[in-house]
Amino acid sequence: EVQLVESGGGLVQAGGSLRLSCAASGFTFDDYAIGWFRQAPGKEREGVSCIRSSDGSTYYADSVKGRFTISSDNAKNTVYLQMNSLKPEDTAVYYCAAGPAVVRPSQEYEYDYWGQGTQVTVSS
Repeated sequence: EVQLVESGGGLVQAGGSLRLSCAASGFTFDDYAIGWFRQAPGKEREGVSCIRSSDGSTYYADSVKGRFTISSDNAKNTVYLQMNSLKPEDTAVYYCAAGPAVVRPSQEYEYDYWGQGTQVTVSS
């Protein structure tokens, strides 16, 4: 059974940091790209970041470049999203997703499996 389990969300003040984790199981981790998406109330889900396990290449949305860092621990089948300098507009439910052949990392249709999400709230 494929599982993606996010953790690490919470409430933080603007300017603070959080680290999200995505623990994966049930598929060959090294063959997949792992992406992070977020959805704020009343808004469409947005692709935030992605890492390809095969070569370590990464993608970041313009809105998070320079503030968020994605990394992967292949031995633990876990991907992390380090979020620094958080802003109130980063408030959203954050989801991780896995796809075997991601070409357009910001697009939801590239991913086959999704986690349940973790809430991130940034207060001003």
